[in-house]
Amino acid sequence: MDVPKDQMSTLIEYGLYDSAEMLGCFLVSSNSINSDTNPHLKAENLALLGDALFRENEYRRAIHMYKQALQHYKIIPKQNTSTRSSLSASNRSSSPNSFNVSAINENEVKFKLASCHFSLNENRAALLEMEGIPSKSRNLQMNLLTGKLYRHSRHTRAAIACYKECLRNCPYVIEAITALAELGVAAKDIIALFPQTPNRSGRPPFDHFESSRWLQRYVEAQCCIASNDYKGGLELFTELLQKFPNNIHLLLEIAKVEAISGKNDEAILNFEKVRSIDPYVVTYMDEYAMLLKLKSDHLKLNKLAHDLLSIDPTRPEVFVALAALWERKDERGALSYAETSIRVEERHIPGYITKGNLLLLMNRPEAAVAAFRGAQELRPDLRSYQGLVHSYLALSKPKEALHAAREAMKAMPQSAKALKLVGDVHASNSGGREKAKKFYESALRLEPDYLAAALALAELHVVEGRNGDAVSLLERYLKDWADDSLHVKLAQVFAATNMLQESLSHYQAALRINSHNEAAKKGLERLEKLMKGVDPDAPEDDDENDVEDVDGDPDETELL
Repeated sequence: MDVPKDQMSTLIEYGLYDSAEMLGCFLVSSNSINSDTNPHLKAENLALLGDALFRENEYRRAIHMYKQALQHYKIIPKQNTSTRSSLSASNRSSSPNSFNVSAINENEVKFKLASCHFSLNENRAALLEMEGIPSKSRNLQMNLLTGKLYRHSRHTRAAIACYKECLRNCPYVIEAITALAELGVAAKDIIALFPQTPNRSGRPPFDHFESSRWLQRYVEAQCCIASNDYKGGLELFTELLQKFPNNIHLLLEIAKVEAISGKNDEAILNFEKVRSIDPYVVTYMDEYAMLLKLKSDHLKLNKLAHDLLSIDPTRPEVFVALAALWERKDERGALSYAETSIRVEERHIPGYITKGNLLLLMNRPEAAVAAFRGAQELRPDLRSYQGLVHSYLALSKPKEALHAAREAMKAMPQSAKALKLVGDVHASNSGGREKAKKFYESALRLEPDYLAAALALAELHVVEGRNGDAVSLLERYLKDWADDSLHVKLAQVFAATNMLQESLSHYQAALRINSHNEAAKKGLERLEKLMKGVDPDAPEDDDENDVEDVDGDPDETELL
């Protein structure tokens, strides 16, 4: 009894994959098709069933069917191969999205096999399949996938060649533009790839007039970001946003760069704008979650995590958001979520950053170094450099910390954040305080509103007994900054100079801004004891713990 193969193709075309899979089972088991006498029909049927399984995300089963299809394809008489291949090439697309009833195309099946392996994070197996397709026979989709696979396996030149081929065919493959920028290809070299062959009107399809200028600006912006020129990249993206208002992709790119470069308030505003336009966006929302955690905005963070879970619980961004949410309650649980995000997508940078920060919090700096290095191998940015420096300082490895800070300064020569990072390393030992002061001052000259550098410089003033200088420096920022950490630092300085009432008012101000600020809570508790005439350092009732602490002090002093 015959099973209508054309109906199988129709079901797949209309997206009825469940029915297609069930019909495919009848098709491949039909007695009317003998695999010895009609191996080509058997191959087609197996490939069609593989297509239905591929669309159902049953990648293992799809791989099994595609491999069987290729085995049957290879025993087809040679005299028919060229006919079938040419027919297939003319009638069928080499995409998993389109299927036909003609004989299978070997390259197409290999591409689908590779796509299945790629979906399962089996990049080596996927690359093996793609390398079996001659480069001249690869279409746009094939070149894009091959480029990704070469990049994942760190074959940079081969990856660049594939991405360039994509843009020669179609200049609007945004993924290829971003990848080439991140792989270090200059903007002018990327733009030079865009097709310039005249069309019927006699005008090039991609000329240098207004119609194409926006894409060139986009290329330049991505190249700026990739070279850590965040300021230049943001300016170009903002210029594009004026021409394309409320463009979600541009707003997300701007917000992500602002988050990476430490412009937290601006980034939060842009992420909120994106969610107001499209509340179902998941892309980069883990970056937003990390910012909300830094701001201790637990209500918004809780809602964001809940929303993301309801949209798509399989995305890596969701697990990073959950890690941010759980950090306050359960560090081990948060770490588990961060690790899950990496298992879901092994190239997910926020997953590595979150994992590194959690490991530092759990006093596991050696493991944190590995996490931050993982992020750097994918794409170095300010946060991975900061993580490395803090990890090495926690390990009492000042040389390695200084090397990482100098790498950051070399990568971002005009970055106040990188200068501040070098200052942090020098400030970690008493002999380097003068150098640290110079780096902090240079950072503030470059970026006068950089509060973290001002707080670090104020801390140096306090350590060296210049409390007045610390107060005058910090008070300059009070007009423009409603920041809890600024008030905490001022409170600490006033407490050190026995100005207890001023200290109290700043601790209270800090807690009004952020009621979860632990430093403010502990400082206020200590201050209240001082104001009552109670020694805040007096031992508690539990003497055993205090004895253990005292035993540990000489070692800590020696390390410092």
